[in-house]
Amino acid sequence: MDSRTVPAHDGHAEIRERASRFLAFVAPAATPEEAAAFVARLKKEYHDATHVAFAWKIGSGASTRERASDAGEPSGTAGKPIAAAIASGGVTDVVVAVVRYFGGTKLGTGGLSRAYRRAAEAAIADAERKTLRETVFVVVTCPYERLGSARRLLRPPGVTLAAETFEPDPVLRLEVIRSRLPGLLADLDEARLPYEIVPTESSG
Repeated sequence: MDSRTVPAHDGHAEIRERASRFLAFVAPAATPEEAAAFVARLKKEYHDATHVAFAWKIGSGASTRERASDAGEPSGTAGKPIAAAIASGGVTDVVVAVVRYFGGTKLGTGGLSRAYRRAAEAAIADAERKTLRETVFVVVTCPYERLGSARRLLRPPGVTLAAETFEPDPVLRLEVIRSRLPGLLADLDEARLPYEIVPTESSG
């Protein structure tokens, strides 16, 4: 996949249900370790809370990794609804935790699930979204007499010129959408133009 949608920044929301407070927090997370550290900080900060349930999703496609925890709530009433909110929000590389303070009145499994999901959805909306394009840089070096051939490989928006220098020889820094990379490399090999691949990621 060439792009994925992630949180633009941290998010926060609070809802109340029959005197119970649900404080939801969202943060970008590139690795399971980052997600775990975020949840650990919340557990420490809200050490007096009744529960700190969470879910996270990292990656996309076949490389997607996910985890959810009810944190002591009845099975399927906290972590699963938070994960459902992540799915409906269409985001990845995200961790969502919901801190609950029990208000004295039991909500039942249905009420709990709805409250956790509603809090998570509100926090995800507060975090907003941005799209990351998965790209790589390909640095092409060529003699001056081959510069025209190298420039003809530019095919926006899939292959664009990010930078160009001319000392001592022309060097083109191409930004390439990942799915277009195999075709570009085949063209470079056919043209016998030396190149170097530099991974990167840009937001759009």
